[in-house]
Amino acid sequence: MAKKMQKTNAIRLVEQRKIKYQEYAYAWSEDHLDAATVAEQMDDPQAIYKTLVAVGNKTGPLVAVIPGHAALDLKKIAKVSQNKKVEMLHVKDLEETTGYIRGGCSPIGMKKLFPTFIDTGAQDLKEIIVSAGKRGLQMGLAPEDLLLLTKGKFVDILAAE
Repeated sequence: MAKKMQKTNAIRLVEQRKIKYQEYAYAWSEDHLDAATVAEQMDDPQAIYKTLVAVGNKTGPLVAVIPGHAALDLKKIAKVSQNKKVEMLHVKDLEETTGYIRGGCSPIGMKKLFPTFIDTGAQDLKEIIVSAGKRGLQMGLAPEDLLLLTKGKFVDILAAE
């Protein structure tokens, strides 16, 4: 009998809300947890988005969902989140803050619902692929559904390339 995969908070939340999604499993290693490595293994690398957690001086933790190949502009996210200053959350604080570990941090189903900002480019996708809440597992869903689940906003937060 095949071993049943344990559901993550992200998958449970999507299923509770009866939102259509697709699971994507991939091979991972401790040395290659970045979004670019994941994208190499997927059919549609442009749809792979990474979840970054930052801390604003006024809001506290906030979430940025950006293309896997892109960089976050801390000044832009500070402005849209109404903070004066934003810095990345230290990786050692990630699990305690979100409930997720590095390489498996989903914007869906964190311990708390943090302000979430999704890059505007996601609006043009039929499917956005984000972490499903554990290493080796991604989920694809409609960008509007991700917006709904995270109570997020589509904003311009990418650093110039």
